[in-house]
Amino acid sequence: MNDIKRLFDFPYFQLENHPLEEAFGTKYNGEWQTISTQQYIDQANTISRGLLRLGVKPNDKIAVISTNNRTEWNVMDIGILQIGAQNVPIYPTISEEDYEYVLNHSEAIYCFVSDEEVLKKVNSIKANTKLKEIYSFDSLNDCKNWTEILDEGKDKANQDEVEKLKKSVKPDDLATLIYTSGTTGRPKGVMLSHENIVSNVLGSAPRVPFETGTYVSLSFLPVCHIFERMILYLYQYYSVSVYFAESIDKISDNLKEVKPHVITAVPRLLEKVYDKIVAKGSTLSGIKQKLFYWAIELGLEYEPYGANGWWYEFRLGIARKLIFSKWKEGLGGNIELIVSGSAALQPRLARVFAAAGIPVMEGYGLTETSPVIAVNDERNHGFRIGTVGKPLDNVDVKIAEDGEILAKGPNIMKGYYKDKEKTDEVLESDGFFHTGDIGEVDKDGFLRITDRKKEMFKTSGGKYVAPQLIENTMKQSRFIEQIMVVGDGEKMPAALIQPNFEFIEEWARRKNIDLGDGSEENIASNDLVRERIQEEVDFYNQKFGKWEQVKTFALTPEAWTVEGEHLTPTMKLKRRNIRDKYHDLYEKLYDRF
Repeated sequence: MNDIKRLFDFPYFQLENHPLEEAFGTKYNGEWQTISTQQYIDQANTISRGLLRLGVKPNDKIAVISTNNRTEWNVMDIGILQIGAQNVPIYPTISEEDYEYVLNHSEAIYCFVSDEEVLKKVNSIKANTKLKEIYSFDSLNDCKNWTEILDEGKDKANQDEVEKLKKSVKPDDLATLIYTSGTTGRPKGVMLSHENIVSNVLGSAPRVPFETGTYVSLSFLPVCHIFERMILYLYQYYSVSVYFAESIDKISDNLKEVKPHVITAVPRLLEKVYDKIVAKGSTLSGIKQKLFYWAIELGLEYEPYGANGWWYEFRLGIARKLIFSKWKEGLGGNIELIVSGSAALQPRLARVFAAAGIPVMEGYGLTETSPVIAVNDERNHGFRIGTVGKPLDNVDVKIAEDGEILAKGPNIMKGYYKDKEKTDEVLESDGFFHTGDIGEVDKDGFLRITDRKKEMFKTSGGKYVAPQLIENTMKQSRFIEQIMVVGDGEKMPAALIQPNFEFIEEWARRKNIDLGDGSEENIASNDLVRERIQEEVDFYNQKFGKWEQVKTFALTPEAWTVEGEHLTPTMKLKRRNIRDKYHDLYEKLYDRF
């Protein structure tokens, strides 16, 4: 373990301790193609030599933008890092404007893209950047291919230079810049060193029950995010064979082909899997349907470590044999562990999947913490539903007076690139990092997230949503007096809307629309009013990314006032009060009635 100090030490550690014939696997033209540990290292060294011949120097920034995870990404990663340069992964789905900002802010000089779609976006803004050249992983007519770098590096004459640069890379050196989602402003470049990420991999390693060299994984969460990237290094540490899913749409097929023992997921994906299973169960009839729903009801009562007693465990054994075994088959048949992160996992999902013999271990962290602060571990009573587990042994967690979770350890970022002011806002002089989340640590050391200090939230798909931006935009509509965007931990953003009753009455008169007695309740329940407000929501939704758009809404049957405890004296939303007052409407937004 002590041999690993830089990120590129992981493949060499694997080669020395447990080399794999199938280290990585990617599907090309319908066929899985794999490379061994040795080939992985050989290709990474070839890339290093090729980059040096292009004139890449230590601390140069190389952008990598890939729609899907693939072998090439990992080869590039090690090839870049070995020569002291930095890998700047970029989300493929961000706007062209954000592409331009990130490429310029990072001062990237080369860019590697996966496919035609990403290439078009980069080409549209390339002239405004410092990019010398773009290379693609797919074979494209109008773009140089990454194999040209491999060809440049075939000559091993400069391998000595690669070795010299490798030795000069220190653990505290910058390894990567990861740009967080821009919400109230431009994306921030999180500076993570080799030590930041390595310490997080080695700190997380004791929490996962992997047997070296025996596990297979399927990877599909975006590797441009630190969660999946850290997991890929962890897989390399444990010599887990990694196969990359073709796309989100093909995950179901790929699970059956690869038969993984472990996957990582976000709660939204687990919600979709669960909803699909329940939908399938509802098509059964007679005794089969009764058994199915009996098993689900049993699963929703699950408590770890036999806490429900022998009679529950006896019935659970029957449910696993008759019903839940088919769930496992749908995930390939070998699944032993799902690691969930990026957003809060609903306790009901943790219960039902654990009951099915598919334990979902929820963790918690941020890009700035490389990312893991805490994670559950099914062994040794280290799993508690409704918590994110215990903090890693090498991470200190304390709760500030206002309830905010503060974390300190070797995994805490070096800061935000070129932004000392924002760095100083979140990093204290004693090394503690302000997470912006509110939480508590129970008597047994489990961390529970209870709220968000700031109003920004994440959907269950792991996407950040800044409600105020959306609310302020939507309130430009004359039909909308007040709006509160909701969706923390839910599958999608939605909204509670207080219509502009006065304006709607005037509009209805002009349009000869009958509003009954004109009461606020009648206005809020009128179908034509709802349809007109839907038009407004659809119009303003265009200004936001798909993940931020308000997918559904409910109209409240009364005005929001200071007196009614909806608003503060300065007319700010009392979010918790509003949600509590309209609890039934909120539940209907997510079809829970």
